[in-house]
Amino acid sequence: MFALRSISALLAPKTTARAHCDLPCGVYDPEQARIEAESCYRIVEKYAANEDAAYRTRAIAIKEQRADLVKHHLDVLWHDYFKPEHLAAVPNLHDLFWQANKQVSKVKGSTDLADAKRLLELVDEVDAAWKATGGPGKTRVAGRPG
Repeated sequence: MFALRSISALLAPKTTARAHCDLPCGVYDPEQARIEAESCYRIVEKYAANEDAAYRTRAIAIKEQRADLVKHHLDVLWHDYFKPEHLAAVPNLHDLFWQANKQVSKVKGSTDLADAKRLLELVDEVDAAWKATGGPGKTRVAGRPG
């Protein structure tokens, strides 16, 4: 038994790699973050238009899940797609992602439509940065419209 554990420990990987897929595949697109941010926006609209307590509780829970997905997709872009050489084209890159992720946290704890709208604006800025660094040509499958 002891020998088996020793061999298992010896053969076990020392480093764990993570990506939004298992390769990483090289497919990155802020549209995923945009869709989830739009969902947050619509949920806040529906929350405001409905007085039912059960509905509102469910809406908040779903909004928080969607906001977590926005943050996930932003983080994948920031950490995996963007490289140091992209700072020449987008000098405020790190601040932009910092602001966007902070805004996601604000949306999670808010039912203010202005907060959700600001998140959409920041995701649009991330999209512009992605496009400015050649994102569509580098990460989309040939033939997909830009």
